[in-house]
Amino acid sequence: MDDMEMEDGEPKFVERKQALYRCLDERFVIHGERYRGQQYSQIYFTRLHHMRNILRPLVPNWKPHLPVQTVLGLEEGKECIVVGTIYKHMKLKPSILDEYSKERSTVPLVKPHNFMHPDDHLILEDESGRVKLTGNFLAPSTFVTGIVLAVHGKETSDGDLLVQDVLEAGLPPQKEILPGLREDKYVVLISGLSVGSRLFNPLQFQLFVDHITGHLGDENEQNIASQTVRLVIAGNSVEISQGLLGGQTLASKDQLQLSEPIKELDILLTQLAAAMPLDIMPGPKDPANFSLPQQPLNRCLFPGASVYSTFISCTNPHHFELDGIQFIGTSGQNIDDLDKYSEARDKVEFMERTLRWRHLAPTAPNTLGCYPFTDKDPFLLESCPHVYFVGNQDRFETLVLKGPEKQFARLICVPRFCETGTAVMLNMKNFECHTLSFSTGL
Repeated sequence: MDDMEMEDGEPKFVERKQALYRCLDERFVIHGERYRGQQYSQIYFTRLHHMRNILRPLVPNWKPHLPVQTVLGLEEGKECIVVGTIYKHMKLKPSILDEYSKERSTVPLVKPHNFMHPDDHLILEDESGRVKLTGNFLAPSTFVTGIVLAVHGKETSDGDLLVQDVLEAGLPPQKEILPGLREDKYVVLISGLSVGSRLFNPLQFQLFVDHITGHLGDENEQNIASQTVRLVIAGNSVEISQGLLGGQTLASKDQLQLSEPIKELDILLTQLAAAMPLDIMPGPKDPANFSLPQQPLNRCLFPGASVYSTFISCTNPHHFELDGIQFIGTSGQNIDDLDKYSEARDKVEFMERTLRWRHLAPTAPNTLGCYPFTDKDPFLLESCPHVYFVGNQDRFETLVLKGPEKQFARLICVPRFCETGTAVMLNMKNFECHTLSFSTGL
């Protein structure tokens, strides 16, 4: 940090604090794999196998007197435990055939925000078969296709499984933070800049840039700015008109319209990278691949910022470690998709569920685009993060989650900056977080 304050005629330098950074995105990187007609069944098989190995050892403490059966091994009236993958049958779930009927029909189809319906029901599936789950114990509105559960129940005369209890994997184990004198160090989270959209306010973002680089404010504010060790930009940094991306050769004025927002973003990122380390993640509207995990934005898009070693282009989801603290975050697709196919009080409750289900994106590949991995499911959570953030949400929300084995997780919903003018600041010393709001209104 190169700000100087004059004190008794002597220049005073404020030095930016540093934190030891490790990028842990390797499992989300696709290394030259090519699509060769793989089916998504292999991801589900891997997920079930992995989660069964976690759930089976928990059963003796949960229901020691009950046998564990496969779906095929169910017997009428006999209570048992079955470990399987949930499939939610949904009456309103969109289908590609709806798109076809929309083209043929003069009456437009209504597109609801949420596809829930009272007639939705759950099915449990393993390698041997599938069975419909009945009874009032499980509320279909809470669950989605793709999660793995242990279910206690008995087969009815109709061949359904009457559910009496259910066991989730729960929070994964957590790596301990090494004890020591922790000092105030801040990580700033921002998302939804949408440079190029009509909502983007250049002055508002410039105020943000000047604030966290230490060019604004009094000595106290500059001191806090110097304690900011990292900025994470969680997706949707630019907005490019979809009409320009039709695959046709563009006229020169359209090419300018396409490249202008990216150039403007690069100018802003260059100011930031010159002052501090920053991570940029792709989002659903950025020039990156659509399906999860999204690969890093190409550095050639940012000729100015990419000169700096402080500029890091990351995957989405993004997993990293700062001074031993584990961070994991997404640009919002996983939580937005859960919001379409299930119900919760708020977005942080959806985030909490993904941790308890030990899966970042349970609806992938069913309703969320995902690469057809054959030998792994990279979204499985092996360890509990200390900080879990999700970008591009309507408003700032946060929650502290505590687990039975002393796990601690700070969950953060990061709002869209272009709409709210709000970023989030997290103190690594005590995991407290607050918002930074910037307004240019008179």
